[in-house]
Amino acid sequence: MSVREFVVLGTASQVPTRHRNHNGYLLRWDGEGILFDPGEGTQRQMLRAGVAAHDINRICITHFHGDHSLGLAGVIQRINLDQVPHPVAAHYPASGQKFFDRLRYATAYRETAELLEEPVSEDGPVAQGASYVLETRRLSHPVESFGYRITEPDGRRMVPELLARHGIKGPDVGRIQRDGRLGGVTLEEVSEPRPGQRFAFVMDTRLCGGVDELAEGCDMLVIESTFLDEEERLATDHGHLTAGQAARVARDAGVRHLVLTHFSQRYTDPTEFERQARATGFEGELTVAADLMRVPLPKRG
Repeated sequence: MSVREFVVLGTASQVPTRHRNHNGYLLRWDGEGILFDPGEGTQRQMLRAGVAAHDINRICITHFHGDHSLGLAGVIQRINLDQVPHPVAAHYPASGQKFFDRLRYATAYRETAELLEEPVSEDGPVAQGASYVLETRRLSHPVESFGYRITEPDGRRMVPELLARHGIKGPDVGRIQRDGRLGGVTLEEVSEPRPGQRFAFVMDTRLCGGVDELAEGCDMLVIESTFLDEEERLATDHGHLTAGQAARVARDAGVRHLVLTHFSQRYTDPTEFERQARATGFEGELTVAADLMRVPLPKRG
């Protein structure tokens, strides 16, 4: 049975707090695991969340600030220590190659796993999974930063009433799905369109076109909201978003489930992020992320 859920390993921006670890997130997508922005302490958070090195198929780094990448060294060494049998692809801004190299070889260890370096230098598709396309968009931050989007191809949903009307049942259902036609009946006559799921991961950035493109039509948008709205000028100056800005992006993009994360250590009351997000008129599902939380992706529309 396929599992699609978002596992929160850490939610703190810049520095960890007593209750929030540095960033770290794992997306479970069917049989694959995609690790986003492993900050310091990610390896321990994985243990607490029940995430193993074997669960990781891809690592996606948005940018090379420490709270988004300092845990990479430990994660890579753990992948090798546990002798993960499948290749693990690493996506990251090409301009940060020197930082990736330093983190990959921060200390001595025995390399036993296959780590594929796949740096990102422009917008567009970067990888094809078994049931998705991974693509990137450039963001607006003091250092080069990219957001990631996962898109499942559109499919078709079989309609029992239409199948019954044409007398199609049992193994014939699989045949018409596979071949597109059974006798004089086409697949379109017994099914309806089923939009593929869409997930986007947006970290440190000001408002920009890349944010809007990543968020458009997403079933789940995970997005930074480092500051509350009172600090909008500070957020813009440092290349970040506020809770209200993030929620307006989600509202205008038709996002079904909004996950806010990457909170400044100056805030201790997460309910204020929810209040400000709702004040924008966003009416979809809303989660203010907390460490070790698991958030299932919305069921397909």
